[in-house]
Amino acid sequence: MSTFLSKDVLAGLEAAQKTDLKKKNRFRVEFNKKHYPIIRLTKSGFCVEAEIAPMIRGLVDLYDRDKYLKQCLIVASKEENGIVHFDYKRNTTTQTSAPKDFYQENKVVALIPSLL
Repeated sequence: MSTFLSKDVLAGLEAAQKTDLKKKNRFRVEFNKKHYPIIRLTKSGFCVEAEIAPMIRGLVDLYDRDKYLKQCLIVASKEENGIVHFDYKRNTTTQTSAPKDFYQENKVVALIPSLL
């Protein structure tokens, strides 16, 4: 049995894999007020299609649909098969509440019982 596939079949398989990854993934990256869909998200970085996104470098924001996840400092590491791989230099998770040492007015610290 032969394992050889023609160039047309291989190109069709790669295109189908890219469209499948785009449909499954809900993550996107924002750079200079433009959004780019993320194909794959890993612990050390993410991947974006090379045709859609330029060579992004610097500070970007990472979103899960409309939920803001992280602010990341990135650099492009490699490009293969039309997909650009970006690595994190730094990534900071967003916080939904103020820090513990943040000053808040009108907050009850303690109750003093009445002696009457």
